[in-house]
Amino acid sequence: MKRVSLDLEPVPPFRLDLTAWVLRRRPDNLFDRWDGKAYRRILVTDDGKPFEVTVTQIGTPTVPRLRVSIHGEKPNEKMKRQAVAALERLLGINLRLDGFYRMANRDEKLKPVAKQFRGFKPPRLHSYFETLVNAISCQQLTLTMGIRLVNSLVERYGLAFQSDDGVFHAFPRPQDLANADLDELRAMKFSYQKARYITGIAQSIAQGELNLDVIAALDDADAIERLCDLKGIGRWTAEYFLLRGLGRTHIFPADDVGARNHLERWLGLPEKLNYETTHQAIEPWKDYGGLIYFHLLLKSLSEKEIIV
Repeated sequence: MKRVSLDLEPVPPFRLDLTAWVLRRRPDNLFDRWDGKAYRRILVTDDGKPFEVTVTQIGTPTVPRLRVSIHGEKPNEKMKRQAVAALERLLGINLRLDGFYRMANRDEKLKPVAKQFRGFKPPRLHSYFETLVNAISCQQLTLTMGIRLVNSLVERYGLAFQSDDGVFHAFPRPQDLANADLDELRAMKFSYQKARYITGIAQSIAQGELNLDVIAALDDADAIERLCDLKGIGRWTAEYFLLRGLGRTHIFPADDVGARNHLERWLGLPEKLNYETTHQAIEPWKDYGGLIYFHLLLKSLSEKEIIV
């Protein structure tokens, strides 16, 4: 195994720690790893060889620079390009949030939260397939339990890589899960329905019957309609896909009970929100609903002293 390194310059401001936590969501996450200094993930080349990327921030939030280390078998320029493309998506390093910050500076409610977490960038999960698997796994569960289910998939079906500090796994590809045994998934605490949904989508992609790139090209309403035609996909999962998979940062997944709870506490609302009233509540910031969603996640993690 060999290492190569390169530097990336994110659009400022940028904080790797905050961005990694929005990507991880919970400390239990084993596939998007963060040790307080470095973000690590296992990726897979087109010909099926796993490799590890390690990212550290060596610049300041206002003049950011990232040092990227690639560890794998015979790292080459193609592997470098793949790593950079993945990190641009995973860490949102090329995104500009100038409009959001201008709005936040004029908004007394939003300004303190935006200031506290300035430098976070909205990440996207590594692939459309990974986004759907995450969403289905987390349906009707706490986020912690959902992440643990995803961990079990990664450790059982993801390609393994021997890192300096242990064996870690890449997120399973569609072909890795297409023939997964339903009874085995049930033993891993997946419901029978979730197991069928995940393997069904994996099979459809692996066999060329489902192309999520086609859905990605649709507008919001058409994309949601097309996604909801798939077994196991409802409105929450579809909106989650638009935000976390497609990077449509105006989307606030209003069926997300945890997010609604965060919103209720932040706004000091006396009554519980539903789908419609959630949209009414975020109306002042509707162009940035997904950024509100992510900032409230960071606020919750901060209140739990998971991040500082």
